[in-house]
Amino acid sequence: MPQPSPRPHPRPRSRPLPAMTQDTLVIADLGPRTRTRTKEAHRPSGPYRRLFTVPGARAFTAGNLIARLPMGMFSVSAVIMIAGSRGSYALAGAVTATGLAATAVVAPWTARLVDRCGQARIAVPATALAALGSLALLLCVHYDAPDWTLFAAYAATATTPNTGGMSRARWAHLLNGDEKALHTANSFEQAADELCFMLGPVIAAFLCGALFPEAGTLVGAVLMMTGVLLFAAQRSTEPPVRVHVEGLHPRGTSPLRAPGMRPLLAVCLGTGAVFGSMEVVTIAFADERGHQAAAGAVLALQAAGSCAAGLLYGALKPAGPAARRHPWCLVAMTVLMALPLLAAALTGSLLVLAGALLMAGTATAPTMITTMTLVQSRTPEDRLNEGMTLAVTGLLGGIACGSAAGGWAAEQVSATAGYGVPVAAAVCALLLSLATTRRANSRISH
Repeated sequence: MPQPSPRPHPRPRSRPLPAMTQDTLVIADLGPRTRTRTKEAHRPSGPYRRLFTVPGARAFTAGNLIARLPMGMFSVSAVIMIAGSRGSYALAGAVTATGLAATAVVAPWTARLVDRCGQARIAVPATALAALGSLALLLCVHYDAPDWTLFAAYAATATTPNTGGMSRARWAHLLNGDEKALHTANSFEQAADELCFMLGPVIAAFLCGALFPEAGTLVGAVLMMTGVLLFAAQRSTEPPVRVHVEGLHPRGTSPLRAPGMRPLLAVCLGTGAVFGSMEVVTIAFADERGHQAAAGAVLALQAAGSCAAGLLYGALKPAGPAARRHPWCLVAMTVLMALPLLAAALTGSLLVLAGALLMAGTATAPTMITTMTLVQSRTPEDRLNEGMTLAVTGLLGGIACGSAAGGWAAEQVSATAGYGVPVAAAVCALLLSLATTRRANSRISH
């Protein structure tokens, strides 16, 4: 019986091929491993990596870091140099306080010239004058000149430009209103400040102890001049000078007259007193126990805690407006600043104190980042460098007061009792912030 012939298989219908991108073809050819790598390649990079993809950012940041490193060296170098040669922490604290107070007066005028004439044209000669002042202080100490010459020489360093403010102004210009990226940039700049204040005291203490007492000041002056020259050479990222048009920007647009600016500067004054007193008291505490060379390393731990907290704070998305976060940052700083006082009073151990300073430092950077964010938001755009320098001026004025008060407390009472000065200063800053916030809320409600 004949078998039926098999039916031919139906020809499959032709389907249009899906549109293939170059990535799809690679995945089809190389399998799932390439698919994983492709997903990783398209994964968004971290906020700091994205920040430094901005053209020219790495170059001006490198020069700025070199210029900023001596900011953490000068005060410690001066205290060690003067206290070692004259035998008085009160004199050393008073000299550094005088220099910082002079800087607080001169710095806003320098910043105003920077806004009007440009960063490179003003920063280089201003830094040269400040470097000459540092060298004059070195010579006065080395040749045992009268005490009044120390005050005059250190006051001559007042023309030091606000390199951190100029760097923040460049970020504001390059990022052009991107608030999230600007938050990351401000966090990086604050972490850079803390890094300089972390390494600066260690380098200064090492140079003054291992070489000669004036070595810290000498190296700091050379680094500052070199860094500013490198920073000023990066003209492509420099913010343009905004021409002042009469009638367009009235006198009331001065940063000092901006709403909410003066109370914020008062808070900066109290915050600076925390930093100034903590530095002098810690040096005196280490000296009382015969470990003056370790003072720089102990202070570096406080800056290390602040640097780590600042980088973490910048990687996170800020919760709520800066004006609401600011008092909470000051609450944290007030609470944590009590730890060094407790460590010194209860144990008297330099090692325990170092751990307490590390913890206390974690509140510093978030407070300063939030403060600078408020300053930027309240400052007229054409006077941004002046506004940020006014904030630094408030900090310097507070550091001067804190240095003098901390030096007096350490010499007249004890270094342990001196740790009460930064706690009191933190409480004052907190109360000022709370009073300002309450007044602002009452105005809004009415």
